[in-house]
Amino acid sequence: VDSCRGHYNNVSSVLFHPNAELILSNSEDKSIRVWDMQKRTSLHVFRHENERFWVLSAHPNLNMFAAGHDNGMIVFKIQRERPAYCINDNLAFYVKDKQLRRLDLTTNKDQAMCKLRAAAAFMQPYYALSYNPAENAFLLTSRSHNKEQCFYDIYRVAKDSDGNTEAPVNRSPGIAAVWVARNRYAVLDKNQQISLRDLSNKEVRKVEMNIPVDDLFYAGTGVILLRNDEGLQLFDVQQKRVMAHVKASKVRYVIWSKNMEYAALLAKHTLTLINRKLEVLCTQQESTRVKSGAWDEDGIFLYTTSNHIKYALTAGDCGIVRTLDLPLEATPVEVPIDPTEYRFKLALINRRIDEVLNMVKNSTLVGQSIISYLEKKGYPEIALHFVKDERTRFGLALECGNLDVALEAAKVCDDKAVWEALGEAALIQGNHQVVEMAYQRTKNFEKLSFLYLVTGNTEKLSKMMKIAQMRNDAHGHYQTALYLGDIEERIKVLKGVGQTSLAYLTAATHGYEEEAAALKSELESKGQPIPPIDPNARLLVPPPPVCKLEENWPLLSTARGPFELLGLVPPSKAPGAGVSQKPAAAAFAVADDLDMEEGGAWGEEGDYLVGEDGEIEVDEDDILAGTADDGEEGWDVEDDLAIPDVPTSAGTEDVVVPNRGQPPTSHWPANSRLVADHVAAGSFESALRLLHDQLGVVNRKPFKEIFISTYASSRVSFNALPNTRVLFCYPLRNWQEASGNSRMMNTIHLLFARVISCHCTAENLSANVRSVELHFLLVSREQFVMFAKSRKLARM
Repeated sequence: VDSCRGHYNNVSSVLFHPNAELILSNSEDKSIRVWDMQKRTSLHVFRHENERFWVLSAHPNLNMFAAGHDNGMIVFKIQRERPAYCINDNLAFYVKDKQLRRLDLTTNKDQAMCKLRAAAAFMQPYYALSYNPAENAFLLTSRSHNKEQCFYDIYRVAKDSDGNTEAPVNRSPGIAAVWVARNRYAVLDKNQQISLRDLSNKEVRKVEMNIPVDDLFYAGTGVILLRNDEGLQLFDVQQKRVMAHVKASKVRYVIWSKNMEYAALLAKHTLTLINRKLEVLCTQQESTRVKSGAWDEDGIFLYTTSNHIKYALTAGDCGIVRTLDLPLEATPVEVPIDPTEYRFKLALINRRIDEVLNMVKNSTLVGQSIISYLEKKGYPEIALHFVKDERTRFGLALECGNLDVALEAAKVCDDKAVWEALGEAALIQGNHQVVEMAYQRTKNFEKLSFLYLVTGNTEKLSKMMKIAQMRNDAHGHYQTALYLGDIEERIKVLKGVGQTSLAYLTAATHGYEEEAAALKSELESKGQPIPPIDPNARLLVPPPPVCKLEENWPLLSTARGPFELLGLVPPSKAPGAGVSQKPAAAAFAVADDLDMEEGGAWGEEGDYLVGEDGEIEVDEDDILAGTADDGEEGWDVEDDLAIPDVPTSAGTEDVVVPNRGQPPTSHWPANSRLVADHVAAGSFESALRLLHDQLGVVNRKPFKEIFISTYASSRVSFNALPNTRVLFCYPLRNWQEASGNSRMMNTIHLLFARVISCHCTAENLSANVRSVELHFLLVSREQFVMFAKSRKLARM
């Protein structure tokens, strides 16, 4: 019988460790103690300041214990389960059972390399491991809450070591130690200073830090990562300066990719991906602890939490690979996973179209998350491949501009809100035929009448007026009559709604004497006053449409998208598949040959497609006359299909946007040294430079009026169509010989009377004796000769 002494109050509970020769006890002295059964000594003490402990319990399988106190309970571990490890190529080095072991990840061969020196304390195992492949040397760091007890060991292991021998070791105090060169490593001491040491553990140089540092991480040759409360700093040990910094709080581990291009910063609940310049690429907040992670060959970071294996892309996307029954630490474990989702996203980001196509054809990528991802990243046409729900297909079709798919989905849904959305989208894109169908479906007669008005379709507008009459819609009837300029209908509508005075004024003003006389008699019989007629009133008739808009609005040429070329989107369904003179077919593939006959959507004369209840009936076949060419099938997708070259620049679109042309005035300064040509082009600065170079002119103010008048006379403005902006044309002096805009030169318009006036002014003002010479520089040689001849004739 023996006793363990150390508690200062009553011991309330004791238990044996399930797997180790340890005893755990708690007491009313607010502490829990761990005892060595062999030595009967206390190994570690857990203390609480305000609660007394009363009961202990051990987990039957895991290294976890629970203790109850006055105000609740705590769950704790007495040893760190995560081993110190590092990865180098296909080898994993880790610490287990006081041995340094090596695992070959290709052959799964696990062997011991050497025995390790015993830890300083039971509760102080090795925390981190750093490997130097050039010297086959290892740095093992041990951590403790007390900085005085932190230390590191440096081992140099022989190539032929069998694992049963102890390798030579040097132990020194230090919080962290990482390699910075093949024969140098950096050590962080308790005073937050960094020292560089060689393989014999001798201090080579000391680096005094001006910023607080609490940990070091490997960052490549000659540089290290410094951690403090503000984040991480990339520090060059040779230049002794901070190269870059990133805000990331409480980083525990830094995992570099194989080419050292990217790094993953692991905190307790946060994952941050950065590049070599410490620029943040992705940040993911987790609700559970982030355990460990690794980079795969495609640049995807796989990491584990308490219950999931997840992935993170440098483009900012994250997701779940699979769930876990138990947390996985950084130990050699093989777990089957399905990488399809993150490889699919990576292929989309890198524009590997062939790989995307293969995954879509052969995998079962379904779910709202994939659809939302494709929609967010600007690939709604691919999302259409996965979606079966018609409402979702409708929204995606509108987003990618595919009115054909949207029209089919709208017919299936047959909902007013859907048709309204389709009408708005078609109106923005100039497809008035789909707009017409949408307005008919939603019975929006007011907008439908206005659509016929702006497109100049007076025949359908007349039928809309008759439909309004059959529906007893006096407002719509009168408004349509105003659109058409139908005075008789306006008189009839006003008379029908009891507005006899207005009907009389309308008839009398527009010269309908018989109708005016009848209405006047009716007013007199009712004893109502006769309204006076304005003698200055004019006939208000809308102008007839000159150009009737029968086709949809023309659209830009669009190249076939990569997914259409590979067969993912059929050519007849792809947005912007080809361009013809029928823009609806060009952009939205509503029909490849639109041939609308006059009144085709309304039947023969007298047949208004109105039901017995006065509601309009829609005939889509007449509105969208003509169908796509069914003889051309979709492109066959083969495995050996040639993949087109797709630009990889961000934001690249396949729309061929016309380049803005250069106006003729942009060529005049380059083709002439004449001041007048520069002024006519609006290049006043170059004109003033020519005056200075040719005549030494310094005072610019006298030329302001001349420059403005010359510039104004170099162009002619006109209006091509009503309600359009002013257009300019430029009279040319060499229009018969010049070929192309780059050789054309403007005509300089100058009245002889103005030149004579300037000449007389110059003769009277001795100070400006050369102003006429300067003014002659503004005219061409021919005009100067004509002016000289005219002056000579005037003197004779």
